[in-house]
Amino acid sequence: MKESGKSLKSGVSLWKRWKEEGDENAKKELIESYLSLVDYAAGRLAIGLPKSVAKEDLISTGILGLIDAIEKFDYERGLQFETYASWRIRGAMIDGLRQNDWVPRSVREKAKKIEDAYQKLEQQYMRSVSDLEMSEFLGVNESDFRQMLQEVAVSTISSIDEPVKDDEYESRLAYLVDEKARNPDYRVNEFFQKETLAKAIDRLTEKERTVVSLFYYEELSLSEIAEVMSLSPSRISQLHSKAILRLRGSLNRLKGQLLSD
Repeated sequence: MKESGKSLKSGVSLWKRWKEEGDENAKKELIESYLSLVDYAAGRLAIGLPKSVAKEDLISTGILGLIDAIEKFDYERGLQFETYASWRIRGAMIDGLRQNDWVPRSVREKAKKIEDAYQKLEQQYMRSVSDLEMSEFLGVNESDFRQMLQEVAVSTISSIDEPVKDDEYESRLAYLVDEKARNPDYRVNEFFQKETLAKAIDRLTEKERTVVSLFYYEELSLSEIAEVMSLSPSRISQLHSKAILRLRGSLNRLKGQLLSD
């Protein structure tokens, strides 16, 4: 989202009025200026959610996230507000979904079972494990395993944004936002987190890496990715589920290592 010199100057003026003068009208103008971020985030998140979840509900919680971002953002540091706000908005939406328990307990338990299996097997073999190895470990045939992936797909759309620790707001990918300087311990942990995530992505299959890249970086929908890769939407959903559950397992291993040190 590029702004002209005039609009950029106007934006800085609004931030000054709100942050330095406490001008509530300036705050309202900022909220109205960035409402499109909420609508965009709601549209993308709604793609993988049950029809029972109304987009209007996502927008309502997303607006709260936008307001929170506007209240906490430091405009003087010259950072991109859109990036910062997008994570806050999405985080608020996911918090709202979690509070309403939108994913059945049985689905959460099944997703956790698959995640733990990936974590144990890939730690044991130090490589990406196949569907056959996973199905044997879980005691099901490959067809049943793929069906399990399809069933838990809805729980993996937002899982990469869940907190690293239960009592933290920041998500697993929050370090992509340029935060203020951290202490040395944080920097070390951040380095290992990035290194672990990079290694985990390297272990994904080529198709899984492609799905992750297209969905999270190119911001295509799952149906659009299906067209690009000439695969069925259900197959793309399975690939996405496998990729995210692998990444969650790797990051949880890191969490365990950091907490035990």
